[in-house]
Amino acid sequence: MPIPLFRTPTIIIDIITDLAVFITPLWIAVIVGVVLGWAWKPNWAFDPKHALQKLRSPRPSNPLNDTAFTYSTTTTTSDGSSFEREKDASGNAAVTEHDLLHLWKLVEEKEGGPAWIQMMDRSTPTMSYQAWRRDPESGPPQYRSRTVFEDASPELVRDFFWDDEFRLKWDDMLIHASTIQECALTGAMMVHWVRKFPFFCSDREYIIGRRIWDAGQIYYCVTKGVPCLSMPRHNKPKRVDLYYSSWCIRAVKSRKDGQLTSCEVLLFHHEDMGIPWEIAKLGVRQGMWGAVKKFDPGLRTYKKQRASGVPLSPCACAANINSKVSMDYMRSLENTTSDLLETENQDSSDKPVGRNIPKLLIVGGAIALACTLDQGLLTKAVIFGVARRFAKMGRRFEFPLAVELEVEMLLLAFGATVYSGSSWQPWFKRNGVGPTSYDISVRKHEILTDCHVS
Repeated sequence: MPIPLFRTPTIIIDIITDLAVFITPLWIAVIVGVVLGWAWKPNWAFDPKHALQKLRSPRPSNPLNDTAFTYSTTTTTSDGSSFEREKDASGNAAVTEHDLLHLWKLVEEKEGGPAWIQMMDRSTPTMSYQAWRRDPESGPPQYRSRTVFEDASPELVRDFFWDDEFRLKWDDMLIHASTIQECALTGAMMVHWVRKFPFFCSDREYIIGRRIWDAGQIYYCVTKGVPCLSMPRHNKPKRVDLYYSSWCIRAVKSRKDGQLTSCEVLLFHHEDMGIPWEIAKLGVRQGMWGAVKKFDPGLRTYKKQRASGVPLSPCACAANINSKVSMDYMRSLENTTSDLLETENQDSSDKPVGRNIPKLLIVGGAIALACTLDQGLLTKAVIFGVARRFAKMGRRFEFPLAVELEVEMLLLAFGATVYSGSSWQPWFKRNGVGPTSYDISVRKHEILTDCHVS
């Protein structure tokens, strides 16, 4: 007996109906959550760390926020001299030798991060510029740039980038700069910046700790965001807490005559401005060269101003006060830090790691849920598909036999559901086919391959 043709649209309608019933509540929940999240934003949402600190017991604050270690209050260089760290009001160092070591590793390409992807290579008659970007597993995009200025000394370039008073004249993005604290011994500073951004981003506020180390006319300049109790945050401008912008300044050979008359600046920068990172990357890519090409005219004007005998600004004077280190000291600091990290890794490796057990729970729970719900094949397929996505994240399963059992249960439920489903059974009968043991075996092999079971 021929099967009416109008049953095929009925099957499609049933599938669409099942999909709508399953997806619609999820989208409604997402839309309601987004609307409520933007409409209702309490004050503590602007500073969740500060709100959590209020709930904890009082204790001395650490302004480093896991961005620097605290070894000792003084540091001795290889030649026997010593210097003290700049400290804030609570007695903790704001910029430490750990920050110096981190910058040195970035310069020497020893930090072990992801590979850099080149995004720009431009030049002018007196300046060349190259830029790279990389996306770490967590955190905002990171940028690395190399700028070479012709006929410029490292000391001039160091003072140029450190001089906030003169920066206000050539940097259109900086609309306010003031000094909060400074150390006459080390030249370390804590400054307050307000910067303006394009239309898609409002003004941003920065509390920056910075310091310079001199390693034989190779200047390591560290600037990063630090907390400051004397500068309470406000809703506007929004404060940027995660900020890192540090550079290495040194003399290099000129492309004109091969003499050491040019200056190289290696910059490493990343910050979290509170906007989606993809939008931030688009803005950086579009506006990078427009901002960079202002460096060279500003530097030439600054050079003429210095040659005319204009007194140094307070920030430029602080740039001339820096801590002397040597390359031997840098290598010894690297070895000390490596030993500490190796000890911590050994301690953590002794503890049992159960990272793979939750994967089995996800798969098993999905199977139980799929077998419990009676919403048709589509619901079961979606549930197990989501579970498989979670299970594929991370490393391989450590319990192949357990996964085999779970997959066997799934395939039994899969075969029974496919053949007994009200929407699919007429199709099987009409074509004279059904799920066989061969079909289930093939499907089992595909699932195990996707789960990377060895």
